[in-house]
Amino acid sequence: MFNISKIKNDFPIFKYHRQLTYLDSAAMSLKPKVVIEAEDNYYKKYSANIHRGIYRLSEKATEEYENVRRKIAQFINADSEKEIVFVRNTTEAINLVAYALGRVNLEKGDEIVTTIMEHHSNFVPWQALSNEVGAIFKVIDITDDGYLNLDAYKPKTQNPKSKITTKNLNFLESIITKKTKILALTYVSNVLGTINPVKEIIETAKKINPRIITVVDGAQAIPHYKIHVKDLGCDFLAFSGQKMLGPTGAGVLWGRKELLTQMSPFLFGGEMISEVYLNRTIFAQIPHKFEAGTPHIAGVIGLGAAVDYLTQLGLDKVRDHEKDLTAYALLKLAELKDVTIYGPKEIDRRAGVVTFNLKGVHPHDVAAVLDEENVCLRSGHHCAMPLHERLGIDASVRASFYLYNSKEDVDKLINGLLKVKKIFK
Repeated sequence: MFNISKIKNDFPIFKYHRQLTYLDSAAMSLKPKVVIEAEDNYYKKYSANIHRGIYRLSEKATEEYENVRRKIAQFINADSEKEIVFVRNTTEAINLVAYALGRVNLEKGDEIVTTIMEHHSNFVPWQALSNEVGAIFKVIDITDDGYLNLDAYKPKTQNPKSKITTKNLNFLESIITKKTKILALTYVSNVLGTINPVKEIIETAKKINPRIITVVDGAQAIPHYKIHVKDLGCDFLAFSGQKMLGPTGAGVLWGRKELLTQMSPFLFGGEMISEVYLNRTIFAQIPHKFEAGTPHIAGVIGLGAAVDYLTQLGLDKVRDHEKDLTAYALLKLAELKDVTIYGPKEIDRRAGVVTFNLKGVHPHDVAAVLDEENVCLRSGHHCAMPLHERLGIDASVRASFYLYNSKEDVDKLINGLLKVKKIFK
């Protein structure tokens, strides 16, 4: 078990807000002091641009920056640091793939498949691309209990609420065809908390169409448990630093080397070139051809410190801690009257996200009252409007847990909800 008091001491924000109960890590995690210090050290001790400077400060900055690329490659078990592209966030990473690969490879009549539970970052770019090129946009539905509806395309004799296993993935044969060029899916729903069987889905999809490109949104997965991209079998994986204890504005796109090599640059200008002439330009090799202009150097260095912190702590321990908290939160919420909880009931299939609604009270009002109790929650559609429409609601309240949370935080949440019920009864 975690020593929560010791862990909280690593996060300076708790010294400024001693009564803080932070339950919004799915939007952005808090930052440990080692991450803050890593950024601070860059600005104080070797603040210089990278790659171009032939002087010690620049060489130091370049070394630290590129060391993070190697560190992240090891963190996700990539073949090479050349497969690691630094971007601002998951949104930019997915847009990079949509622009640099999708717009070249797709044409009218081709198919893009995604799911109803996607964050807008992995939904809107593909929807826009399909509209632009005339592709067919297919969306996989969910069951009422929050799983991908992998029985939706089977005969009606099948159980519509059966558990997701490799045995009931045959639905892909009716939704994925030889014309399906892109399969984009989230590893973990940022609303339902559902952990999808991504590896099994990708394996089945590639058997149906070996040429299909698979793009995984790993933003809600990477901070919480170990992911090996080679074992996962995807072609691209995108994630954001700010959700895994790192700074804002520093994210990662991992892509298979052969695909990144084939792709054209996303942005043009400085840093991403090898040679420029009046009538032609030779682009830099991967990954640098996708990193135009001066990057967020301090942010990437801070992200490296976050990776070190999580590695030392152990992602297995993080996952076990969150499962314990989530189970406790679901139990306590179920004891309250007039509370609707969304997402799977199986803890092994659910991440540390609990989304719910209180009957007769708008989610914004719930969050406002909880804020008076120093409890930070997210309310709204959580950048997942199609999913909320599918659930038949306009908005919801989301509590998301991370390594610095405790059962006492859950108790404060429940006590705050009791106050809400008294105010709005």
